[in-house]
Amino acid sequence: MRQVTGEVTVFKANHSKIPAGIWVLGFVSLLMDISSEMIHSLLPLFMVTTLGASALMIGLIEGLAEATALIVKVFSGVLSDWFGRRKGLALIGYGLGAATKPLFAQAPGIGVVLTARLLDRVGKGIRGAPRDALVADIAPPELRGAAFGLRQSLDTVGAFAGPLLAVGLMLLWSNNFQTVFWLAVIPGALAVALLAFGVKEPPRQTGAVRQNPIRRDNLARLPAAYWQVVGIGAVFTLARFSEAFLVLRAQQSGIPLAMVPLVMVAMNAVYALSAYPFGKLSDRVSHGSLLMGGLAVLILADLILASSAHWAVVLAGVAVWGVHMGMTQGLLAVMVADTAPADLRGTAYGFFNLVGGIALLVASLVAGVLWDALGASSTFLTGALFSAVAFLMLYRRGGNPPGPRST
Repeated sequence: MRQVTGEVTVFKANHSKIPAGIWVLGFVSLLMDISSEMIHSLLPLFMVTTLGASALMIGLIEGLAEATALIVKVFSGVLSDWFGRRKGLALIGYGLGAATKPLFAQAPGIGVVLTARLLDRVGKGIRGAPRDALVADIAPPELRGAAFGLRQSLDTVGAFAGPLLAVGLMLLWSNNFQTVFWLAVIPGALAVALLAFGVKEPPRQTGAVRQNPIRRDNLARLPAAYWQVVGIGAVFTLARFSEAFLVLRAQQSGIPLAMVPLVMVAMNAVYALSAYPFGKLSDRVSHGSLLMGGLAVLILADLILASSAHWAVVLAGVAVWGVHMGMTQGLLAVMVADTAPADLRGTAYGFFNLVGGIALLVASLVAGVLWDALGASSTFLTGALFSAVAFLMLYRRGGNPPGPRST
């Protein structure tokens, strides 16, 4: 009990130092994630039960969608550095994401779902790098890990509140996917309004000269340490395919269709609770230790999910998966901020996510092929194998990735 009380005291002592803009950006992410996850937690089930899609088709759609989002981040990140402004691009991205939600409710077939998913992820791609750069711009360097962790925690609260709402509404309306999709429009619109009126962007540095961020001399300013972070992030993404396969694994457990999204509630609840504490921890300890720990946890999650489709085993596996997300996702964002020049942060996040996008597409396609050909267990065992390779790569480096806290 004393330990819990101490953690709460530390939280109260530190969270008051985090600028208000970080909190607002966190709540913007929370609202948009509620909107998105009300749809995405049901979308694999909708495609399988209503539209007759295969696991390979789902893997292709999810891989293309997430890869699109990550690739678009390159261009939005470069533009945010070019203009020296972040908020406008983030607002466009959130607005596009909100505007695509009605397409899911009206989708008569896979083609419309694919189009809506791609447009939605384009919006995510437009807002992602400028938003992350804006967090890094607003947060004091000594609180950067805590700031990214806080934003990620609030974002993930939305990621488990969305599926929870989806479950309740599916039970209320007898598995009516379209009605749930229509209601998802509301929190998306609220997110756009909060960003528009609640976030004040820091003024551009006096005397700053506008220049092309992807000129050869500017790209040369991205140090080797940054590109090493990019490589580490790509290997992480190969080891962690689309979360749609967690939903499909839950479907195999035999629980009622309306209850399947609870698997995402469990994963994101653990993710939300762990992201901020691990973010604070990253400000004080070796990044390499946390990364290796996160990979070990991911291996454990994959092995649990591969072992059985029983609902209790699946629930345990996705909860462990959530711990891995809390340990690593904010940390990788901090490592990019720590290794990239301040005026090239948008571009740095863009290239980081471009490489990650390609890796995610490959990982999701491989997961879909394995699922259809060999079954669910082979998909998760392969994920554990990729994770083990990544772990060994870090171990051979002595557990020390680039960055100011790697020693």
